[in-house]
Amino acid sequence: MIIVSHVTYPPESAKEITKRFLTAPVLPDFLTKRGPYISTSRKEGIHSLTLYEVDNENLAKGIAAVSDSLAIYIGVPGYTYDIQPYFLVEEGLKILGM
Repeated sequence: MIIVSHVTYPPESAKEITKRFLTAPVLPDFLTKRGPYISTSRKEGIHSLTLYEVDNENLAKGIAAVSDSLAIYIGVPGYTYDIQPYFLVEEGLKILGM
């Protein structure tokens, strides 16, 4: 399973985001981080996508760790984020009782 974070912020906040990124907490060993991958758009500004691989038994702790790592940016003008778990099809079917 993976946890996905979507982050957006305006270009004028990029320096502050970078400054805080360099002081971000170290993630626990049970998370494997892929990214962040960055793109830009006129509508949303800068968009960052990061994938975190995690075992099912560490999902709750993983979401908490990702939340903590993204919380350091709160207060940067225009900064928003979403965190979502994504399940393999087989895992999703179990959740649906199939």
